[in-house]
Order: sequence, then structure tokens, then C-alpha cells
Amino acid sequence: MNESVISVRNLRFAYEDKLVMDKVNFDINKGDFVGIIGPNGSGKSTLLKLMLKILEPQGGEIALLNQSIRQFTDWAHIGYVSQKANAFNGSFPATVEEVVGSNLYSQIGPFRFPKREHKLQVYEALKKVGMEAYKDRLIGNLSGGQQQRVFIASALVSQPQILFLDEPTVGIDAKSEEQLYCLLAKINQEYGLTIVMVTHDVGAVTVHANRVLCLGEEGFVDHLPGDGL
Repeated sequence: MNESVISVRNLRFAYEDKLVMDKVNFDINKGDFVGIIGPNGSGKSTLLKLMLKILEPQGGEIALLNQSIRQFTDWAHIGYVSQKANAFNGSFPATVEEVVGSNLYSQIGPFRFPKREHKLQVYEALKKVGMEAYKDRLIGNLSGGQQQRVFIASALVSQPQILFLDEPTVGIDAKSEEQLYCLLAKINQEYGLTIVMVTHDVGAVTVHANRVLCLGEEGFVDHLPGDGL
């Protein structure tokens, strides 16, 4: 039986007088790999931000892990790689281990050094993305594709139940892009992690994802495997 981890009912959102989405309904089940696609300005990133409570809807309901998002506080179980990760300041003097470990700040506490278990969590997250050998490298000395893997590890280090990504392949080359899709598919399959990703790459996402949510002029369409696009 499918277990819903995200439920959206009659979602409505507008920027001032521009209606972006109306009466949007869907469920995302545990273990799904979902791609959100659509032309520029269709509301892809907006939908993601609504599910993350970065934006507030004008109507409808969103539930995360069976809790209304209005009361939801369990953000440690939600991983997020934003578009801003792509614009990371490469001159920032931090190692890969430090970047990933920074997402354990709430566990470690202020003005304290990470313990052995925290370092192990960081290592395991880096291992999931194939970057454990780079833990002592400066983040600025990595390629764009390698940096993006580190940001994904940073989102995975708290062992979330859902991973959200907003255009994670922007700014990286085609080879690294395909490798990133394969990596996400591997993480989804091996660990049963639910992944929700905004992307512009229709071809790649239809190969690797098992669900595609399409936003466009015709409104909202939920594609299942075999539907075709």
C-alpha cells in the first residue's frame, strides 16, 4: 500500500494579480522520484517553495509527513538544495567536510566541536554521493558537478525522509548533469529516499523519475510512468 508523504489539496497561489496555480491536487508517496517540469514562469520553483513553507499559499492545504504544513516543525527530516547553491562563493575558505558538517549545527550546538558521531555522519553522507575522498579539499577547488554533489551530501547528512532540489543541474556540463541524475536515481532506489526535483531537462527526468508533475498553460498535469509527455 502506498504511503503518502506529501499531500496537496486545492492549492492556490498568486503573485499580486498574477495567478500562478489554482486547484492543484496531488500526492507524493514514500520512495517516489518526482520531477517538476514546465516552461519558465510556470511556477515550478514556486510550487517547491510552497511545499517547503518558504511561501504561503492563498488557498488549499499542504501536508508533509502526515502533518499540516501550518504546524509542521520536523524540518530535520526535510533536505533541500536550493538554486542559490549553484551561486556558491567558490573563494569561501571551507573544506568539503566543514560544508557538509555545517548542516549538523543544530545537533552539535553553538561554539562546540563536532564529535566522532557527527564526523561519521558527514563521512556517510559524502560516501552516498561518491565524494568521501574529497572531504579535506577546499570547496572552491572542486568542479561545478563536484560542488553540487557536496551540496546534496549536505542535505542528506541529517538523514531526511524527503529531499527537495531546485534546478540542481544548472551551471554544470552535460556529462556531470547525467552523472547527477544517475546518482539521484541510485540514492532513491538504494535508500528509498523520496526525491522531489524541479528541472528544465524533460528528457533526463522522464528517464530517471517515476512521476512527473507538469506545470504550463494547460494548467497542472500529473504524469505517471508510461503516460508519455
